Amino acid sequence: MDLKSNEPFWLVKNGLLNNYPSLRHDASCDVLIVGGGITGALIAHQCIGDGKKCLLIDKREIVNGSSAATTSILQYEIDVPLYRLKELIGEEAAIASYRACGEAIGKLGEIAKKIRSKAGFRTKKSLYYSARKKDVSWLKQEFEARQEAGFDVKWLTEQEISERYAIHGAYVGILSGLGASIDAFCFTHELLAYNVKKGLLIFDKTALETVLYRSGYNLVTTSTGAKIKAKKIIYCTGYETTNLIPEKFVDLLSTFAIVSEVDKEVYYRYRDLLIWNTAEPYLYMRTTDDYRFLIGGEDEEFKDAIKRDSLIPAKSLKLEKSFNKIFTDRAFHPDFAWAGTFGTTKDGLPYIGKHKKFKSSYFVCGFGGNGITFSVAAMDMVSCWMNNLSHPLDEWFRFGR
Repeated sequence: MDLKSNEPFWLVKNGLLNNYPSLRHDASCDVLIVGGGITGALIAHQCIGDGKKCLLIDKREIVNGSSAATTSILQYEIDVPLYRLKELIGEEAAIASYRACGEAIGKLGEIAKKIRSKAGFRTKKSLYYSARKKDVSWLKQEFEARQEAGFDVKWLTEQEISERYAIHGAYVGILSGLGASIDAFCFTHELLAYNVKKGLLIFDKTALETVLYRSGYNLVTTSTGAKIKAKKIIYCTGYETTNLIPEKFVDLLSTFAIVSEVDKEVYYRYRDLLIWNTAEPYLYMRTTDDYRFLIGGEDEEFKDAIKRDSLIPAKSLKLEKSFNKIFTDRAFHPDFAWAGTFGTTKDGLPYIGKHKKFKSSYFVCGFGGNGITFSVAAMDMVSCWMNNLSHPLDEWFRFGR
């Protein structure tokens, strides 16, 4: 499955940061991580920190799947509003899921500081506004649910949004004090390189082909012919997990994004703000750390990579027009455009945990707009599992829920 178009902005911006070999010899480890994106990097960081002998493989070059295409917006807000999520899974589970994403933002910032990251991690406020009059009533309900749960939120009127942010067409909005952004492509490379120095072994262009379950270990055969003896396997394969697990548990969508030319005036105006709205599909916006503005959305059902990529010109034009409608006093000069694939679940939550058909194995699949923060939350979950302990989020993120 091709998870992105050919030239996502982050890949062009950063270039080839690190090279890793393919696996050409047999190996053994405590934990085999399958997937070299940001999820795999975070889980490897946890396992190495817990003293595990850890090996990571990816069938592509490292960080060349979805993590190269992500817009890297970090939010505690889940795609399913809190008030609605409470109805679906209960108040305790819903609030815990939102809080886990909120805590993940701070934890990611701590990791970025620890490894002296240059990936531009920056805390920001988040504006979620009503793009349609009919959304005002339920957005008010959402505001009250977040406020009752203890989140730092403010209710903004149409006039306040216009005066503060020069946004046109916003009826009302929720301003949250918790959000951030990062260059996930750069950060993932940095985090992997940091852990290589701690003993992490990384091999790219090495696909997992077969797994034989033995007493006390898994015997993995790779596309290079090498075999890996691993006590545990953790699949960090994102949306491609649909190729491994037969039952349907996620819907795949294509999303599109464009990045402007360098515009320092726009950058300084909006550098401390994430913006998204209630449109269907919703738009999401942020600045980048090199003085550009990013707007994404125009999601639709994923069919195949060729079809998705053929839509980039038309979708890019629509996104540019959306920008011009929202920011009526500014012009958008596009410089990059790309597409990626992501997944949505019935409750907006990830699938993290065991699957009955995979012995001595776990999955970390952060779906939706919170893939990165869900993956950070999974670090503590994995640490518990490696010590034969349960985690409070296990029940709500499990397969078959």
